[in-house]
Amino acid sequence: MTAHRAWLTIVATTALLAISNVAAAQQRVADERWVATWGTALTLFQAAPAIPRAAQGQPAPTPPQQSAPAPVSTSPAATSPAAAAPSNGPARRFGIPTPLDSLRDQTLRMVVRTSLGGRRVRVRLYNAIGGRAVWVGAAHVAVSAGGSGIVPASGRALSFGGRPAVTLYAGQTVVSDPVSLEVQPLTDLAVSLYFPEETGPPTSHRFALRHGYVSTSGDVTAAREIADTVRTTESYHWLAGIDVLAPASAGVVVNFGDSITDGDQSTPDSSRAWPTLLARRLQQNRATRHIGVVNAGVSGNRLLGDNGSGLVRFVKDALSVPGVRWVTVLEGINDITGGTRDPSAPTLTADDLIAAYRQVIELAHVQGVRVIGCTITPYGGSRVHNAVGEAIRQRVNQWIRTSGAFDAVVDFDAATRDPANPTRFRAEADSPDLLHPGDAGYRLMAEAIDLALFTRAQVVR
Repeated sequence: MTAHRAWLTIVATTALLAISNVAAAQQRVADERWVATWGTALTLFQAAPAIPRAAQGQPAPTPPQQSAPAPVSTSPAATSPAAAAPSNGPARRFGIPTPLDSLRDQTLRMVVRTSLGGRRVRVRLYNAIGGRAVWVGAAHVAVSAGGSGIVPASGRALSFGGRPAVTLYAGQTVVSDPVSLEVQPLTDLAVSLYFPEETGPPTSHRFALRHGYVSTSGDVTAAREIADTVRTTESYHWLAGIDVLAPASAGVVVNFGDSITDGDQSTPDSSRAWPTLLARRLQQNRATRHIGVVNAGVSGNRLLGDNGSGLVRFVKDALSVPGVRWVTVLEGINDITGGTRDPSAPTLTADDLIAAYRQVIELAHVQGVRVIGCTITPYGGSRVHNAVGEAIRQRVNQWIRTSGAFDAVVDFDAATRDPANPTRFRAEADSPDLLHPGDAGYRLMAEAIDLALFTRAQVVR
């Protein structure tokens, strides 16, 4: 009888332990969520061919449709490549990324900077513009060791529904199966994709500001380095985001904007765009270490219009980001410069932009996401500045500051403008072209953001 009771005790204890372990696992799942640690905005249309780099490695002129609005003048002389180059400030700090035509039996390795840490990782791929399905034969994620190198012990092969390969149908997003990998905040990760068959023109985010690497041939997704590199790229292709499993308190702020959010004119491979600097500030502050950052800037982007304008892509690039709780909106300068090329007959009004902002706010509030309005930075002295456009910028900025329509406001204009000439950047902003800030200007922008915005209890209007 004693032995029988002992046996029953063992069975009962084992059952209780099993129940306890299941409960603990369920509680852990309840206490965690998938949030984006990195993401980018992939264009919804095929970009125009880039102007080839000039001889001796000199940067090519900036195509107007990419990171700067077209010149004010519409004379035949102004349409030549030489006339299209910026006339103010030093030359662009990096060349125009030449888009990939296609990949076949090649591996592409791309490097990204995380914002938030977590213990498990998954990768999101997106075939936004493909006219055909794209076959991804293998995928891999690892901690970057610099250049094309990875830390071998950190390498993880990715699967999709338990399979090592996946078909990316035209317009489809796929999410990899999670892998166990302790990801630290502000760490470089390398994502490698192998394409066995012809891909056609890739889905891209052109200005990655990070170098990627293309193998001459073969599946080298798990290789320590891609030693046999046919070329490098300065764009992201098919890679939409990386998520980590983080505490339930974790959230994401999506920085939605144009080339100034994208980081145009910052130093490549240095992580000096203002969203990356914001991520660093958030991690340095104990109260905000649970907040990730996604840069959803697109060079040349406008709020209004077709072909991936801000209103077209807002749901996809901002509200669909895993873990999004806040969105900053810095858009409008390309609408202004494009809509006031003829100052005598402008095609844009301040009310047009204000109506667009109201749409963005309403879309976000439907999803319970708070929206932070950002004033438009100065552009006086640039080749696209004129009095009509400046009047629109001033009125729009005043509305952003005083209307109360946004849940909060960040005054980037005040942070970067010259007090003696408010239409222009201050000298400390280090603007290479008087349209975009330089590294120092992006630092001023990141420091202008009150981190308490992300810790105060707020009710979405």
